[in-house]
Amino acid sequence: MKILLVIDQFDSANNGTTISAKRFAEALERSGNEVRVVSAGEEREGKYRVDEFRLLPIADRIVKNQGMLFAKPNKVMLRSAISWADVVHFYMPFWLSMEGRKIAAELHVPHTAAFHVQPENITYTLGLGRVHSINTAIYKGFKTIFYNKITHIHCPSQFIASQLKENGYTAKLHVISNGVDPRFVYRKLAKTPELKGKFVVLMIGRLSNEKRQDVLIEAVKKSRFADRIQLILAGKGPKREKYEALAKDLPHPIIIDFYDMEQLRDIIAMSDLYVHAADAEIEAISCMEAFCSGLVPVISNSPLSATPQFALDNRSLFQRGDSGDLAEKMDYWISHEDERKKMEVEYSELGKRYNIDVCVKQIEHMFQEAIEEMKG
Repeated sequence: MKILLVIDQFDSANNGTTISAKRFAEALERSGNEVRVVSAGEEREGKYRVDEFRLLPIADRIVKNQGMLFAKPNKVMLRSAISWADVVHFYMPFWLSMEGRKIAAELHVPHTAAFHVQPENITYTLGLGRVHSINTAIYKGFKTIFYNKITHIHCPSQFIASQLKENGYTAKLHVISNGVDPRFVYRKLAKTPELKGKFVVLMIGRLSNEKRQDVLIEAVKKSRFADRIQLILAGKGPKREKYEALAKDLPHPIIIDFYDMEQLRDIIAMSDLYVHAADAEIEAISCMEAFCSGLVPVISNSPLSATPQFALDNRSLFQRGDSGDLAEKMDYWISHEDERKKMEVEYSELGKRYNIDVCVKQIEHMFQEAIEEMKG
């Protein structure tokens, strides 16, 4: 197939949607497809470049702090790209995709979309994450401006598919994991001198309100083993300075940094436990990468997150936002090393079903359905 991916940002792997899109593009090509992209950013082969959509300075800063940007629709470029494709897949319900969908319909080119923008990603940034009526309004707004004109939607988890059904989405919902790069496998490395002798607790993700790294920092303070724990937050975002201040009295100085994939694989291989404290999450590839690599996860049981689906038992779940409960769960795994080693293997085995090369076959099937549907 000739597959066109339409996504506002494709160059910088600093947010989950872009990372997922890049990996799907690579996996689709490995599967024998030809893949091109419409996106803002740099010129490169196989990419139809459009300009960035410039916001007002305050809004632009908020969006960029979340690792995102918006692309400006270019009708001529979109028409050329879509005319080339057998099927078009849209990632975001914003201006670029809205215009692209209209052109795809006009040209009778089969098209599908993914649901990657959870309303809580927006409302938590604005301090309104727990206001149900606003989140519901965003779901309905996305449906009105974009998704009610799409007949096939890729949902990275059953959780988000259920949310769409509750909010009146009528498209066929395809529950398909975003998938994990096959390089994330059970792997251990000797710790660097900085980490040697310490129990390394890792959390990966954007430093933003809904990810709740603050709960993890407080949990380390409450742990019976606080003097042994080295906390690493892998990511970047607007909360960095706040988290550095919050962690200033930890026995071991917190490590906060952004890592590329190879660096991240090494950090995971030197860590002892993974924590995912997010209140809102559509799937959490970072958590999947960690347990695929042999880390036991401890996951927030938030009802607005899909990530609890990965817990093999209650020892890997803690009460959302409860740093005391998280500390107890961490202390259990620290004090039960043999059990932790056993469960590392079980979680790594669980991860094999999320290999992206398995998931891409399901995405291809969705594309074929859309193509057949257009043929009538």
